[in-house]
Amino acid sequence: MNPFDLTGKVALVTGGAHSIGFSLGLGLARAGATVCFNCSNPSSLHRGLEGYKVAGIKAHGYIADVSDEDAVGAMVARIKAEVGPIDILVNNAGIINRQPMLTLPAADFRRVIDVDLVAPFLTAKAVLPDMIERGHGKIINICSLMSELGRETVSAYAAAKGGLKMLTKNICAEYGGANIQCNGIGPGYIATHQTAPLRERQADGSRHPFDQFIIAKTPAGRWGQPEDLIGPTVFLASPASDFVNGQILFVDGGILAYIGKQPQ
Repeated sequence: MNPFDLTGKVALVTGGAHSIGFSLGLGLARAGATVCFNCSNPSSLHRGLEGYKVAGIKAHGYIADVSDEDAVGAMVARIKAEVGPIDILVNNAGIINRQPMLTLPAADFRRVIDVDLVAPFLTAKAVLPDMIERGHGKIINICSLMSELGRETVSAYAAAKGGLKMLTKNICAEYGGANIQCNGIGPGYIATHQTAPLRERQADGSRHPFDQFIIAKTPAGRWGQPEDLIGPTVFLASPASDFVNGQILFVDGGILAYIGKQPQ
C-alpha cells in the first residue's frame, strides 16, 4: 500500500486558481485526490479551470469570499453535494499589504487578518463536523516564514501568519482525538509571477538588491519553486502523516537554520 496515495479523497484548496495554490492542487490531483479549488471572482475561476484542464485534470471550481462565514458554509455544502465530503483542506488563500505600520490604516490591517487568519478559521470550522463524523481529516494551513520572523512593512501579514501558526496547533489540540491532523507549511521565498520583478537582472547584469538579500540568506542558494511545496503538501495530506499533528513544516531552503555568512 502506498502511504502517499490520495485516491478517493476530496481536497479543497482555497486560492487554488493560480500560483502556489494551483501547484498544490496539481500535486494533490496527481497523487489521486479529486481537487476542488476556491477563488474570488469569475475571471480567476475561468483561468483556474482552464489551467487544470490543460494539465489533464478535472477540477471543480467555486467562487466564495473565504472571509465571509455564510459564503464559506454555502461553498462547503455545495462541494459536499456535488463532489463529496471534504477529506483534505488546504488553507492557501492570502493577501499581503506592504506598508510601514505608521501609514497602514486599521481597516487595511483588519482586511489582511480577515483573509489570512479569520478565513482559515472559518473554512476549518466548516469542514470539521464532517471530518469528525467520518473519523478522519487533514487540514493544512499555509503559514509563512513570517510565522516566526518579522520584517519591515509586513506587520499585518506577520500578525496573521503568527496567529495561523497557533490556530494550527489549537486545531490539533482540540480535534486530534477525532483522528484529524492539522499541520502547517511555512514557505520560504518562492519564485512566482508576483516576485518576478524582484528577481530580474539589473541593467549592469547584477541581481536586484532584494534578490541578493534572499540568496545570501538561503543556504540552498536559490529561491524556492511552487513545485517545492508539492511533496510536503502531499505528505501532510496522506496517511503517511497520520501521527504528525500540530507541526509547522518550513520549506525555506534553510533560511530559519542560518544566521548568515560571516563577513570576510
